[in-house]
Amino acid sequence: MKLAHTMIRVRNLEKSLEFYCDFLGLQEVRRKVLGDEATLVFLADENENYFIELTFNHDGRDYDLGSQFGHLAFVVPDLGPILETIEANGWWHRRSKPEANTPYLFVHDPDGYDIEILEESK
Repeated sequence: MKLAHTMIRVRNLEKSLEFYCDFLGLQEVRRKVLGDEATLVFLADENENYFIELTFNHDGRDYDLGSQFGHLAFVVPDLGPILETIEANGWWHRRSKPEANTPYLFVHDPDGYDIEILEESK
């Protein structure tokens, strides 16, 4: 069995694409418009090993994040430039303690989902 993708609902497709593509570096690989109902945008990492589906419903509905979903996690070689971008944008974030074995931080996407960014082990 192979994991296909993770779907998250978004309130503003353009802001979400800026976050996931421009900031996190994912690439849009497919887009499907379901008439007046919704737009589905599939994003992938550079090797297309993992996919995220952003679902934007056209009816303007709002969502509660709930407490069941945890977070999405990404790995980067160096947290420094990531932290600079987060702080320059004024985004909420929380960093690991300096003594952590694997440095990480959490940032919120435009809809408030937790995104964990881990620094690769050296």
